Amino acid sequence: MKLSSQFCRFAAVAALSVTVLCAHAADAAPIKNIVLVHGFFADGSGWQAVAKVLTRHGYKVSVVQEPETSFEDDVKATTRVIEAQDGPSILVGHSYGGAVITEAGNHDNVAGLVYVAAFQPDTGESPLELTKKMPPATKAIKATQDGYLYFDETLFHADFAADVPAAQASFMAISQVTPAAKSFGVPISQAAWRTKPSWAIVATADRAINPDLERFMTKRAGSKTTEIHSSHVAYISHPETVAKLIERAATQSGKSQ
Repeated sequence: MKLSSQFCRFAAVAALSVTVLCAHAADAAPIKNIVLVHGFFADGSGWQAVAKVLTRHGYKVSVVQEPETSFEDDVKATTRVIEAQDGPSILVGHSYGGAVITEAGNHDNVAGLVYVAAFQPDTGESPLELTKKMPPATKAIKATQDGYLYFDETLFHADFAADVPAAQASFMAISQVTPAAKSFGVPISQAAWRTKPSWAIVATADRAINPDLERFMTKRAGSKTTEIHSSHVAYISHPETVAKLIERAATQSGKSQ
């Protein structure tokens, strides 16, 4: 009888331990929702190669198509996609998209942030203010008379997408999105990277954002940073590397949930 009682207690403790271990395992599961946000002069189709890698590895990928009519509209478009997810998400931004995720990333459904050759403004700071501190190499960004920006097609390959095939860069140039210039000067109301974990890629051959500015922003934010020899469109020219960093963010953010 005594042995039976001891066995029952042992079995109960063992069952509890298994339950606790399973709970911890569930807590440590990686985030499965990935939301990708493009930057100026591009659209969401540029994320195709990254999305294919992530989908192949079991992630649910959503790509935001910001209207680029205003910063507010772009944040709303991103928030709409975040709220459509079935759980926590990793929010990824390229270039100007980094400013968008810095604002939209305050949403409760965002578990972590990934910046790919992107702006990481602080609270009260805009991308325009940052570029004035450390200007980019390119002089190809120009404004239309009605307040929109475009990237000079003759310089697009060299200054925006130097490490993608010329034919691809040429099509990107003629199909580029023209964003509202005013979006670039809107300050962040609350920088999400101050309360959320962040990861970043610095593109060392970037001519559209000064690589030293990228380094300054990632260091200030405490982002776990990877440097790669790439043009501004690292997510197109190095999709495997970018996807790997996003997956690392998903795994490490999942452990902190």
